[in-house]
Amino acid sequence: MKFNKNILKNRWASNALAISIGVLVYLFFSHLDVVGRCIAAFFGFINPVIIALIIAYVMDPLTKVFEHYVFRRMRRETARRNLAVVCTILIILAGFVFLMVALIPQIVNSIIIFFNNVNVYADEIRTLLANLQEKAAGSRFDFSKILNGGQALLDTIVGKIPSNVDSIINTSFSIGRNIMTWVIAVIMSIYFLADKSRLQAGFGKLMHAILSERMFQSSCKFWNHCNTIMIRYIVGELLDALIIGVSNFVFFLIAGLPYNLLISVVVGVTNLAPTFGPIVGGVVGAFILVLNNPWHALWFIIFTIILQTIDGYVIKPKLFGNTLGVSSVWILVCIIVGGRMFGVPGILLAIPFAAISDYVYNNYILVVLENRKSKRRDREQAQAEKNGHEAGRNESAEPASERREEAADERGAEPK
Repeated sequence: MKFNKNILKNRWASNALAISIGVLVYLFFSHLDVVGRCIAAFFGFINPVIIALIIAYVMDPLTKVFEHYVFRRMRRETARRNLAVVCTILIILAGFVFLMVALIPQIVNSIIIFFNNVNVYADEIRTLLANLQEKAAGSRFDFSKILNGGQALLDTIVGKIPSNVDSIINTSFSIGRNIMTWVIAVIMSIYFLADKSRLQAGFGKLMHAILSERMFQSSCKFWNHCNTIMIRYIVGELLDALIIGVSNFVFFLIAGLPYNLLISVVVGVTNLAPTFGPIVGGVVGAFILVLNNPWHALWFIIFTIILQTIDGYVIKPKLFGNTLGVSSVWILVCIIVGGRMFGVPGILLAIPFAAISDYVYNNYILVVLENRKSKRRDREQAQAEKNGHEAGRNESAEPASERREEAADERGAEPK
């Protein structure tokens, strides 16, 4: 059955279409929980594929370095690409194994110290609360309710920790179940990296068949610019995190502070999250150190403030330059909204999203609006000129008609 396009010109058809769209919009917004569950279930099915694409995209710059610089003399493109992928995977695995071997003993040691000294920490906090209560007794303010509430909360925490050790361990094991998803994603990312040229060629042919030539060229230009922004951001953030982590590690070695590698990794990883990441890293590192020695935590906080100041005013401007060039207010809005909507991934992608949206606004939306305004101005100017020409013709036509009438009158006045 062939659809008749002229049917939409009927008034009843347009009204029925509008009512149907309104009903669908109402059902969508009235059942957002169902829609959310369906979307979550769909992304749950394709979650390994999404993770694999992200991993492949992040590893691709390092693969390009091996492909275009280290193995550039190899003639076979497929062999050069496969060898570059293998070297990338080996480097990442070596770094991951090194970190795990170095971090696991420090993590286990810090957990054991924490559980062994829970009662000591609780006694010290109780002593601090008692001293505060004694000092508050001579003042006009009544801190008894606050201190009693803190004491009750402390007793509850101390009582819950030994009884919930099994649940903590079970939670740790449940987190470990996701390892298989990541293993599958890593394997798929290797295939994506190896077949990158073929996948890009196939997708390019599909887009070229769907879009017009002008739209295809415009979309290619747009996505190339977005890819440049993303690669610049990822490489810059990784280098910045590496610089911060190494600087923190060197400071710990010089100052003789414990848990040097553990806290340095925590600070470097949390530094990837803009604005709020360094704060989280400083709080976590200070909490780990204060369990061992409060003075160590104080020196760490002072060094973190100095390092983050240097990072914000010297290191990041040198790494990123003016490539992103986005307003800080817009970046902050994107961080808050992205974090509330998508959690940690939304925070991590807030800055490139802000840069891409700023590029779209300045190079597409504003251009379209300015072209539309200029076309409207040209139409108004052309209409004004047309009206002026018509008025000029009318004015010139009136004297001619008057002259013809005068000539006729003169001819009528001649003698016969």
